[in-house]
Amino acid sequence: MSIEKQKLYNEIDTLPDELTNQVLSYIEYLKLYFLDPDAPESVKIKSKNDLIEKLQKGLDDIKENKVHSLEETLAKINDI
Repeated sequence: MSIEKQKLYNEIDTLPDELTNQVLSYIEYLKLYFLDPDAPESVKIKSKNDLIEKLQKGLDDIKENKVHSLEETLAKINDI
């Protein structure tokens, strides 16, 4: 383990439990947003409001029967 990862681990280990979920959410956000800079803007989540808007659009698409099978969805993901 690198020194930086060990420092990160030590910091996380000292966090109060109520902050742990916030830190995990932020780490997941960082991984999604920064690890794949070539990802389309439509799949990047830039903020809490952006996430809410994308989820709402998904729900609206379901209501309007704008859906794809799992196989079609996985094929589209593989094309990204």
